[in-house]
Amino acid sequence: MSFSSDEVNFLVYRYLQESGFTHSAYTFGIESHISQSNINGALVPPAALLNIIQKGLQYTEAEISLSEDGSEHPIEPLSLIDAVIPDVVAARQKQYAKAHAEKTAAAASSNNTNGDDSGICKLSNHVDAMDVDESIEIPSSRARVLRGHESEVFICAWNPTKDLLASGSGDSTARIWNLCDNNSTNSPNQLVLQHCIQRGGTEVPSNKDVTSLDWNCDGTYLATGSYDGFARIWTTDGRLFSTLGQHKGPIFALKWNKEGNYILSAGVDKTTIIWDASSGKCTQQFAFHNAPALDVDWQSNDSFASCSTDERIHVCKLGVDKPIKTFQGHTNEVNAIKWDPQGELLASCSDDMTLKIWSMKHDTCVHDLQAHQKEIYTIKWSPTGQGTNNPNMNLVLAR
Repeated sequence: MSFSSDEVNFLVYRYLQESGFTHSAYTFGIESHISQSNINGALVPPAALLNIIQKGLQYTEAEISLSEDGSEHPIEPLSLIDAVIPDVVAARQKQYAKAHAEKTAAAASSNNTNGDDSGICKLSNHVDAMDVDESIEIPSSRARVLRGHESEVFICAWNPTKDLLASGSGDSTARIWNLCDNNSTNSPNQLVLQHCIQRGGTEVPSNKDVTSLDWNCDGTYLATGSYDGFARIWTTDGRLFSTLGQHKGPIFALKWNKEGNYILSAGVDKTTIIWDASSGKCTQQFAFHNAPALDVDWQSNDSFASCSTDERIHVCKLGVDKPIKTFQGHTNEVNAIKWDPQGELLASCSDDMTLKIWSMKHDTCVHDLQAHQKEIYTIKWSPTGQGTNNPNMNLVLAR
């Protein structure tokens, strides 16, 4: 495939003419020497530039929608600007790959009859099997299917104090589902949190994915992060409390601290931000990563860790203008991080197919867990060990 600047200039010139920008077309034609090109304009159909741009957009969407195994999954349409930003396209590909991997893993787990669960391990460099009681089966009559979203659902989170479930979707909404009614035959009440942006003086749906959400400690507020670049705070009755705007592009993760006075977010703009939850103002922005920041997690009420596609993990503290610790050791994108309940050990998982455990007392990882044959997208510590309701049980990590 090849094309010349004369060909590009001619298509732009024709687009300006067809769009009614007569003076702009004339000026552009003079400066780009359109009259000296050897292109036969009679052979070029109307709207040629728009047609080729549309095909390029469709090709980019096809790249995102196709999985490694050749299967195709539906995606939300890309805007033209999103399609030309490599970080946004890569993030979309990772997002759908993660969803596909989790769906495949869930299917494999449901077909697993030998009781083996290689995703559960204690803090050692080997994998322990987990006993499964196959006699327990949840009947379909006790399962509730929540319907309402008009596109794929990326994330959900339980309210810590009430029977409320929040979900985020590609339909540019989050929803709060009220599950207080024990009658599983009834569809639960839902509040639709429409994510809108200002356009032409009016509010219109952003048409961007809602991919991160988190409840504050007492369950009174829900924070959401969207690909439209804004974080938002909502009340439990669905009212928009505050809009947080400082990121220059999609937000990939956000978390409340335990006190509930700060919100932490990470974005494609390579930065992490601590927000004052009461005022909605940016308290401090951290620009230490060299590539999009993918995940964040609080260590304490004023310190946190962040990870990125730059393969690094930074530990930062409010009021300090540089990382207090940087961990390096992964050889590919670091997808997720999680502090243990005590805030002493930090787990990280990566596209390099490893899970590593880090300590603030060491410069290199204290455990390097290698068992997966594909990228690892999510991790979770057990609520056990010191400082939890189960202090006498061993600390376990699932991935």
